[in-house]
Amino acid sequence: MTEFTPPRTLRPLLATLHASARAAALDAYVVGGTVRDVLLGRTTRDIDVAAAGDAVAWARALASEMGARFVPLDDERGVARIVLASTSGMYIDVSALQGTLEQDLRRRDFTVDALAVALGGARVIDVCGGLADLEARIVRMNGAYVFDDDPLRLLRAVRVAAELDFSIEQATAAAVRERAAQLARAAPERQRDELARIFALERAEPAVRLLDDLGLLAIMFPELGAGKGVAQPPRFHVYDVFEHNLHCLAAMDAMLAARRPSATRDALLWDALWDALRWCEADIRAYLAGSLSEGRSRAVLLKLAALLHDVSKPETRTFADDGRLRFYGHAEAGATVARRVLRRLRFGRAEIDAVATLVAEHLRPVQLAQVGEAPTRRALYRFYRALGDAMPAVLLLALADAAAARGPRLTSDGWSRQVAYMNSLLVRSIEEEGIVHPPRLLTGHDIMSTLGVAGGPEVGRLIEALAEAQAAGDVRSRDEALAFVSKLAREGSGAGR
Repeated sequence: MTEFTPPRTLRPLLATLHASARAAALDAYVVGGTVRDVLLGRTTRDIDVAAAGDAVAWARALASEMGARFVPLDDERGVARIVLASTSGMYIDVSALQGTLEQDLRRRDFTVDALAVALGGARVIDVCGGLADLEARIVRMNGAYVFDDDPLRLLRAVRVAAELDFSIEQATAAAVRERAAQLARAAPERQRDELARIFALERAEPAVRLLDDLGLLAIMFPELGAGKGVAQPPRFHVYDVFEHNLHCLAAMDAMLAARRPSATRDALLWDALWDALRWCEADIRAYLAGSLSEGRSRAVLLKLAALLHDVSKPETRTFADDGRLRFYGHAEAGATVARRVLRRLRFGRAEIDAVATLVAEHLRPVQLAQVGEAPTRRALYRFYRALGDAMPAVLLLALADAAAARGPRLTSDGWSRQVAYMNSLLVRSIEEEGIVHPPRLLTGHDIMSTLGVAGGPEVGRLIEALAEAQAAGDVRSRDEALAFVSKLAREGSGAGR
């Protein structure tokens, strides 16, 4: 593992960087994660380069030569980014060497990131034992001082270990625990970005458990800790609220996996889900990969919602007259908490709204109908109208919640029935004409001119009531529509009151 052999896709770009550095008479090195990933045979989207001298000026000139976008990241420390126009999201991060090469490498956070290769060379320069740690598959700090220099590295230790499927070396884990409270000093935006990378992993739940074990989860999500030791009804297996939230995330990991998981239970979840959704798998996958802002996918937001979906159960816990445990209003209260958490971490407004909607509505699919009965068209219309674009995500969250509640008692038949029901809600939204977007039989102008109704909220109320009646199948023609809104206008009350 001592020979740096980049993949063919990177070689032309590295050759360009080498030629440019030689022309500028700069000593420049490929460093950090790029070296690590190449040695591990992992795909990399970025190239990290450290250069002696005025690295930012070189990066600016290089970006101009390559027709790329130049983005200054830290003028004081000499860090800049070159965003390539001709590749899919690839970029080059250029930084000025901090002292000699050896001094620079020792300042880096972990030994597996303290590796360098001279541009144009192949010999790996290792001054911290990173090559041995790559072989041992461990994340080891270069010294406890790295966390004091930048407390975000506490969170990054977990993210790197999770991405590489490495373990965190014992002394490093102890140093993280001792300094966990310092994570609050890191900018919320930086915490958010590291967290999003964790939730973008195929298996986010083990990383969240590691965050909890190291004391970092309590810093980022103190609200979740209240669920520890809070018992739930017998249908939730033996999990307390905290464990149920984590098992919901684990179920979501399995369900959203790109390929069939190897673990038996995860495979059970995945098989039934994607067998049922085969008819729309490409659309659902594209939906989950889409982002609402800043490149974070809906899948990331869905996993965040899974972790937070029952966050307010402790504060809403009561006992009914019959002695049974209840959590009335926990979904709505949880949505408020989710908003607070995501605002604190500086997520975008659209992302905050999306996660809050998922948490608030995660019970709604199972509340659509009585047990053993199909939802009515009217109930489905209200469901689709309320959720809009969030509907597929809410169905997936409801499924993950159900899987987590049953725990190891979940059976193949029981899971298949759950999946079939949620799939039917998707199918009906497409196959039953007029249930999502009933055709417009009357306009606001029609209502005002024909019925003599004044404009304003009253017209909107009548149009909405008419749409619901159409979706339910109670109104099918323009004449029936006129009769319906006329009756409502006379009564001065809306449908469903």
